[in-house]
Formats: sequence, structure tokens, C-alpha cells
Amino acid sequence: MKKFLIFTSILMAACSTSKMIQSTKSTDTADISLTSEKGFAQEKTVANTLSFLASDDNEGRDTGSKGIEKASVFLENMMIENGIKPYFKTYRDTLSNFNKPAYNIVGYIEGNDPKLKNEFVIIGSHYDHIGKIAAVNGDDIANGANDNASGSTATSEVMKYYAKYKTNKRSLIFVFFSAEEKGLLGSKHLAKKLKAENLDLYFMFNFEMIGVPMLNKDFLLYLTGFGKTNMASKMNEYNGKKVIGYIPAQTKYQLFRASDNYPFFTEFNVPAQTVSTFDFENFDFYHKPDDEFELMDTKHMTNVINTMIPILEIMINKPTKEITINVK
Repeated sequence: MKKFLIFTSILMAACSTSKMIQSTKSTDTADISLTSEKGFAQEKTVANTLSFLASDDNEGRDTGSKGIEKASVFLENMMIENGIKPYFKTYRDTLSNFNKPAYNIVGYIEGNDPKLKNEFVIIGSHYDHIGKIAAVNGDDIANGANDNASGSTATSEVMKYYAKYKTNKRSLIFVFFSAEEKGLLGSKHLAKKLKAENLDLYFMFNFEMIGVPMLNKDFLLYLTGFGKTNMASKMNEYNGKKVIGYIPAQTKYQLFRASDNYPFFTEFNVPAQTVSTFDFENFDFYHKPDDEFELMDTKHMTNVINTMIPILEIMINKPTKEITINVK
């Protein structure tokens, strides 16, 4: 998420000094995996994507760097391999508000309903991070496995699902945002661009920092801007049990404004929200070199993805726009 100085002090106070080591048994308190005749994400595939995005070779994926260029090519190739069309002329949406060449990676899957395909849903996450920083134990690469290779991995798996099964009645735009860490520049640029096209946006859904499970919660994910819309209650209704909850920290630190959902909320005045499992108590290495693949719980991540796919499918395919902004 967008770096706030207060985050560092809170994290130092709230978190223990020991690393959270991945195990084969997830620590989820809410194991809400859903099954289907269709194939959802596999943990091995999740781990492969995550390990590439968070690798040292990408040097922390700083916006405009050679490292993030490797991640860009990887995501473009994923879209090509899965038959996903570019939304614009190419997959690369060049940022107009950054001083180096930088790109959102944007793909498109047309809806299968003659009427509803004219309405759009955006599903995204940022794939940039902060690059090289002050070394800790000789390591100066901020790999950004949790922030936000984990969210980008989730977006990639949801994208591959719809590319394969094409069950979406509304049209889908999948976005890997750049320059989130520079002040949400990628999403600000794209939101303005799509608004100028008069895109009929139903809702925007963002994945952010889902690499480790929350501690002592009876739900799987929290939703930023929890009370601003009915998205959380509808998602729980569609799931049949409580999968989305609220944590006070998301209000205290204004997390609704801190990730790539926010520019779409302000530009379009439609539901645009982020799900996360980073709760300020479960991960010690926000914006540090130790935010590495080895500390991610890929079983938990796979559970998050496979829980969200059928919920999103219901949201995307409802005949009317049931997700709405709450009127005060």
C-alpha cells in the first residue's frame, strides 16, 4: 500500500521480531475454500507466479526500472498465452503522470451477454514496489512479495479463470497497475482515461497484500471502505457465510484512500474497494528487504483466490447492479 510514515512505527510496535515462515498447513481461522466442477487456482501455479514477481532478478520492481520491465513482459506474456486481448492498442498503458517510461498492463475479456457486456468490471492490483533501499543484513532489494506480488498473483489467477471459461456476462478489464508506490499514479492515470471514454463502470475490485493470513479473525479478508458500500454484505450473502469483515485499522489509517481502488471511486462514484489480509499484526516486513517469497503462505493465498472467484462471478453476472454506494 501507499507508504505512510506512521505505518513504520505502528508495525515496529505491533509486530514481533520473528519472521513468519511458510508451512504446509495454513493458519487461516476461516477456511472457506469453495469447490467447483471448474478448475480454480492451483497452489503450485500461485507459487510460480509469486516467486517470479518477487525474485531478486526484478530488483524490487521500482517504477520505471529495468526490474519492473521484466515483470511487465512476464504479465504481457501471460495475457498472450491465455488469449486475453489488450484493452488499448497494446497491453501497455503508458502513464502520463510519471517522469520515466512506466506502464499499466491492461487486458480485456468481453462479456457474453448482449446487453450486460456494455457494462464493465475492473479487477486489478499494483505490480510495482519500491526497488532497492537501505540494506538489512546485506540485502538491499525490497522484493515486495506481500506488497504486492501477492495481489498481482491473485489478479492473474482470476484473469486466467475467465480467459478459460468465459462465464462473465459483463465485460472485464484486468489491470496490473504501476506507480502505486509513487502515489497511486497508475490508477489515477487510468481512471481519468477511462472516465474520459465514458466507460460504464459497475465496480472496481482490487487485491492488496494477501500473502499471509490474519490472526485471530473469524473472516478471511477485510474490505477497505467497509461502510461506504454494500459490497461486503453482498459478498458474504453470495458466499453463504462470513468471508469479508472489518478491522479498525483500515479506518484509522484511511486504507480506503491508500490503494488503487480510490481513484476509480473518486472519478466514477461507483463501488471501488480493496481486499487485504495485512492487518498490521501479521507481517513484520512492510517496505523492507525481508518481504520475500519464502515468507508467503501460498496455501492461504490459493484459498483467498479460490474463495473469491465464485463470489466475483456472482457479482459480475447479476442482472442488475446490486453493489451500490451507501447513501447517508
